[in-house]
Amino acid sequence: MSVYSKSTRRKFLATSLTTGLGVVGCANGRSQVSSSPSPPASAEGRSPTQASTQSSAAPMPQRKLGRTNIELPILGLGGAGQTPLSNPGQEDAAIAQIHRAWELGIRYFDTAASYGPSEEHLGKVLPTYRQDVFIASKTAVFDRDGAWRQLERSLKRLNTDYLDLWQFHHVSFEEELDEIFGANGAAKTLEEAQEQGIVKFSGITGHHEPDVIAEALRRYPFDHTLIPINAAEIHHPRSFIPGVLPIAQEKNVGVTAMKVPAYGRLFRSGALDRMHQALGYTLSQKGVHCAIIAAENVAQLEGNVRVASKFQPLEAIALEKLEQRTAAAWEENAFYRRWT
Repeated sequence: MSVYSKSTRRKFLATSLTTGLGVVGCANGRSQVSSSPSPPASAEGRSPTQASTQSSAAPMPQRKLGRTNIELPILGLGGAGQTPLSNPGQEDAAIAQIHRAWELGIRYFDTAASYGPSEEHLGKVLPTYRQDVFIASKTAVFDRDGAWRQLERSLKRLNTDYLDLWQFHHVSFEEELDEIFGANGAAKTLEEAQEQGIVKFSGITGHHEPDVIAEALRRYPFDHTLIPINAAEIHHPRSFIPGVLPIAQEKNVGVTAMKVPAYGRLFRSGALDRMHQALGYTLSQKGVHCAIIAAENVAQLEGNVRVASKFQPLEAIALEKLEQRTAAAWEENAFYRRWT
């Protein structure tokens, strides 16, 4: 028998959040994320919407995230990598970056239980704007009780009593799918959490084997998947682009792209010149709704938003030219495929 009582989770979380971290809004009844809210003033005395008018970036295009029916800007902020959000000892820089992301119009914030202090940093900023942001976290614990423990920890660290999106993290093997969907698997946790309003949407992520992610989408009605989509990935003999995007489209699954510039290696190798090429290629793939990119500093974040604000879908000939540029260097830029 599970050590957790299904009927008491909402009460437990509401109590612990109220007493330990402050009061935040409830998930029940929410179905939209606003791109132009009127939130409380920031610490500097300006509302974030006022601050955003001082940015040089135009508003980003928005897309509906598949079956979630949530409209979001096409660029979200990633919480992993060698960035202030996931590195210990960089709290001030992390908080400044999260505030700036909000000011620039970012509403999708991605994190995971395993991303160092990322959840805690987000939890110190986002509760102020909770009704107007889309928070996604992940668990790599695939048994029912272990997943419940990680979900509770994520909620406490994020200072919220619900997640917009909770995903099974870097699923790489069919054996992991069997565990997730087993009698005592994490899918049970997901379903219980959704019944209680603790989780709104479900997802699965992976960057190792597209066949596993495609099979997961066939086996379970996930709302979302997070997969690597970039101009080098297309050359892999088992690419996520033809391997997952068609089934995701067929089932109207929301697709967010990660590894867009391959941690900058696409630029350092000379395969691509700038972010406008990397992001342009990714967001021009049919079935991709959004991309998340982490930033090493605020200036890099601002540059990424400027590129996203100017995005126009690339025509087939432009996509082919970018693929020709990455053809000779795809293996070094698809290093993440070895991660399990």
